[in-house]
Amino acid sequence: MGETLRKRLRQERFQSPLHEAFLNLIVAANHVRDLGDAVMAGHGITASQYNVLRILRGASPEGHPRCEIAQRLLDRAPDVTRLIDRLEEKGLVVRDRSAQDRRHSLTRITAKGLRLLEKMEPEMAEAQRRFASRISVREARELSRICEQIYGDPG
Repeated sequence: MGETLRKRLRQERFQSPLHEAFLNLIVAANHVRDLGDAVMAGHGITASQYNVLRILRGASPEGHPRCEIAQRLLDRAPDVTRLIDRLEEKGLVVRDRSAQDRRHSLTRITAKGLRLLEKMEPEMAEAQRRFASRISVREARELSRICEQIYGDPG
């Protein structure tokens, strides 16, 4: 174990198996992120913008308030308002005032946003296939279990 990481980092040994695992997780996460980022960049959006569009597609046609979008993001974005502003400028989302509480706005995905996601789907599926070609379903389940153990609630 660790030969690929040793070569990549040009490092002979690690402080401990936990340190090696920590570094491996960072390198693997960056590799997987790069697969998706290449697709998203080709369509002129960022990973965070893609994530918002996917969240809003799942809430279509009703949409979500900003705070709900923020809670559902894969990566915590410091300024969700600005993220939504950029998507709105591209015509991919719209904001409307909530009928229940006029102080809050709901963000909804537009037809243009839905078309973009549909257009990106085959390329994103290919990126996922590249990931899937490296591990079995059993390994994927074990990886998910371990990841949830790392970031989940300790209790």
